[in-house]
Amino acid sequence: MSNLEISQELDQKDLTRLRVLECVRNEKEISRIDIATALKISPATVTSVSADLLSAGLVAEVRGDQESKSGIGKRGRPRTMLKLNADAHKIAGLKIARRAIYVLITDFEGEKLASYEHPLDTVTMSPDELAQYAYEAVKHACDKTDFTIEDISCVALGVPGQVNPNENYVHWSSSLTKRDVAMGQVLDRWFTCPVFVENDANLVAKAEHRFGEGRGFNTFIVVTIEHGVGLGIVLDGHLYSGHRGCGAELGHMKVQLNGALCQCGQRGCLEAYVGEYALMREVSVAGSAEKMSSVADITKSAKAGNPLAQSILERAGQMFGMGIGNLINLFDPERIILSGAQVDFDHLHSQHVMDSIKRSVVNESTPLPEICVHRWHEDMVTKGAAAYGIEQVSKIKIKQVVSDAA
Repeated sequence: MSNLEISQELDQKDLTRLRVLECVRNEKEISRIDIATALKISPATVTSVSADLLSAGLVAEVRGDQESKSGIGKRGRPRTMLKLNADAHKIAGLKIARRAIYVLITDFEGEKLASYEHPLDTVTMSPDELAQYAYEAVKHACDKTDFTIEDISCVALGVPGQVNPNENYVHWSSSLTKRDVAMGQVLDRWFTCPVFVENDANLVAKAEHRFGEGRGFNTFIVVTIEHGVGLGIVLDGHLYSGHRGCGAELGHMKVQLNGALCQCGQRGCLEAYVGEYALMREVSVAGSAEKMSSVADITKSAKAGNPLAQSILERAGQMFGMGIGNLINLFDPERIILSGAQVDFDHLHSQHVMDSIKRSVVNESTPLPEICVHRWHEDMVTKGAAAYGIEQVSKIKIKQVVSDAA
């Protein structure tokens, strides 16, 4: 079942159930009267909806303190609170990286149950190979626990590239040898549970919003810096990726007409000047006598006064600043998060880059949005993938509440 099919099948009552479930998730434990106050719906509606969620096994009742947050309730009598039923479902969140698949298995509350790093023999592979590797990675993660892969309720997969999550369709990915792949259908041949595919940068944005530097912000932007350049956009508290789910492709924003060749096959893309592969290509083309086999080497050489290394990083910073300036002109976000597992991207938030951003912003008289740096391990993406999977399985199970009662 695709995301679009799930969304189209949800009626108003289902959406109310989702709102109540999300309210419980956000608060950890909450009373029915406090849910009604928070969501501005009637206590009777909350009572009816909570009964459905209890019947579906998605929430459980626990004893709380004596008085609600709203001050309503009888003193001296413990209240009945609602919390998520952690044991209801097990979710697998995956990230496809260049040399490994990272897996995080969580319970329905998002708490870690197991993790696993599955090495890859190749950077790019066929869709069938990727699906097999993904299945093997989840199975190995489950082998470290007391449950099996058949106990997994949902798998959410983060891949680099242009992804339509509504259809689980990958238009292009640096991890795949083919374009225009119905990846959901390929994965369905391996997994017995629902599988969902999303752009990995979007999952970083989701993780930042729930766990990281995006908490407390309604409108912010995450720029991921790894082998390439990705973008996740949160507008009014919701992930935005365009009508087809293929938007927010900062790395493929054109910054120079007929410019450098990008790994996507087009020319002049931002990441063709900023991505790790782009910087290493510059070193190779220049034929430097000094050995520079990583971004860390280039940075070290630049600090030591190597003019080639300095030139490469300066141009990357200038192009990156132009791209960030364009984002500010388009979205005017509260915060911009430069997020990545790559240790060496100091050259992309230097004063030189800040100056480039200011020159690219139309309204130079107002302060720039807050720009912060968050270096993470691959588990940031798998956390986002697991959170995404929890959302999707919640929609499926809520729809079944009505079906099972019919």
